[in-house]
Amino acid sequence: MGTDIKPIVHKISDDLEGLIEFQNNLSKDASEKEQSIILQFPTVYIHHWKETEDYEVYIGETNNVVQRTRQHYEHRNHDSKWQHKLMKYNADLYIIGHEHFNKSLTLDIENRLMLYMMSVNRVKQIHNLRGNPQSKYYPDSEADDIFRMIWSRLRRDNKDLFPSESAIKDSAVFKASPLHKLTSDQENIRSIIIQRVFKALNTGKKNQIIFIEGEAGTGKTVLNSSTFYELFAKAEEENKQPISCYMMVNHDEQITVYAQIAQKLGLTERYGEIVCKPTSFINHHSKENPVDVAFIDEAHLLLTQGKQSYQGENQLQDIVDRARVTVVMFDENQILTTEQYWEAQILNRFKDKAKITNNYFELKDQLRIKASKNVIEWIDGFTKELNISALPADLGGYEIRIFDEPEKLESALKQKASNEKHRLSRMIATYDWDYNNKVALASRLSKYWEVKIGQWHKPWNRELEQELSKKEKRAIKSMSWAEQPHTIDEVGSTFTIQGFDLNYAGVILGPSVKYRNGKVIFDPSAKNYKKMIQNRTLSDGTKKQFGETLIQHEVRVLMTRGVEGLYLYAYDQELREALLAASQRS
Repeated sequence: MGTDIKPIVHKISDDLEGLIEFQNNLSKDASEKEQSIILQFPTVYIHHWKETEDYEVYIGETNNVVQRTRQHYEHRNHDSKWQHKLMKYNADLYIIGHEHFNKSLTLDIENRLMLYMMSVNRVKQIHNLRGNPQSKYYPDSEADDIFRMIWSRLRRDNKDLFPSESAIKDSAVFKASPLHKLTSDQENIRSIIIQRVFKALNTGKKNQIIFIEGEAGTGKTVLNSSTFYELFAKAEEENKQPISCYMMVNHDEQITVYAQIAQKLGLTERYGEIVCKPTSFINHHSKENPVDVAFIDEAHLLLTQGKQSYQGENQLQDIVDRARVTVVMFDENQILTTEQYWEAQILNRFKDKAKITNNYFELKDQLRIKASKNVIEWIDGFTKELNISALPADLGGYEIRIFDEPEKLESALKQKASNEKHRLSRMIATYDWDYNNKVALASRLSKYWEVKIGQWHKPWNRELEQELSKKEKRAIKSMSWAEQPHTIDEVGSTFTIQGFDLNYAGVILGPSVKYRNGKVIFDPSAKNYKKMIQNRTLSDGTKKQFGETLIQHEVRVLMTRGVEGLYLYAYDQELREALLAASQRS
């Protein structure tokens, strides 16, 4: 059920004089009904100011907006740093009312505003301590429509502070935000993790491990982010000792996202650099003085053998040794290089340690791909069972298209990306064509490292960045690869897209993916990336290659990126023909 009743939005000068003027104007110009909605109903408010070019905001809800706002002004000497700032930097205040507002609905709107505004590029910091997402309430069926009208009204006033909803929802920060409403499974796991953490801290235990497994798109990152932030909020709220808590991930793109989240929520300001790469964490912390909690997203990307920058043998063990509690998010199907490969008995040692203490959990619901169960089964059939069945007739609103030429895939994908609702649509491919970012431009045979198929060719990810001006480079600094406008003319790899969503994924299956004798096969000899196909020395001293398994993982990562659709082109002729035949049988 929706509502046509429009919200009431007032913008005033954020000081005592502005508040008094607002009260006078309201009593003089507004109807009795509007006065009642603003002064007697629950309302939502947004304080915002600019210290430099970027905004800082505080969002709240109250049953008495005049009294609450006066308190902010009168008690600023005894309260938070943000209240000093709003008096110093000529702040403005939005007051938002609606005749259907009640306590639960205003809390929901407050949380959504925090979620959205944290994802805005021009917002430097949100000063609220925590969100407060609501479950079922009356009239929760109206919340979406009311919020959409509020955002549209705010956007008319300031497009920098309130950009389009589609732009926000496509941002990497939005997708990883700790302010999302969790599923019941995620909420349950988060609650247990927090209980386990504080119990361990109170009893002085060390080297505890909490292990969460889930495939791509099952909500590991949001659970991780939400639990991380909630721990800080609870520690502050309950006046506990300051908690030493770190977030790490062995992925450059995700590090940038988590660093932005920590900065926007004020965690960096209060606790310092708490987001880092695993090697940096290991090098800067000791077993003798462990941190309280270590969170690891994409833990399958941790190294299980040494390399130049990491001199140990297993990064997970080294992190567990340096923390009282380690929270691990893991997906074995996303391991992509031999230096990340896990021997079963070593991985099971960590899982079993978690299971013994009832600290092992699984996330099973597919939350990314908006499609019917048949679509998930078709992708599973291709990437796990190595079968190509007819495309399902019922796609549940999802779109799967097979192309016989890469030019056609590119054209169709760009047409999707031209629509604001699907602008986060990109081409991605298996790592089967040369790329080496350490080779100087002057010594290359061509200007770009490219994906080449016949006469068609496109630069690999990160290649077109060299053409950008300094100003353009600054503008994209905080964006993930897929968010950057120029990347519509590039081809991404697993190493830029892993852990991220696309609206439509245009997947190019290169020479390493073939179809022979009725089965999909993976051919390491057609691979140009040696980290996938080189020998791995196992714990018993034997050497083994895992190229086929790692390519299989790579293909699954690529084919599970698209939220709304999957476009496919296969380099191998037999595979291409089998896919085209499957699309015609549907």
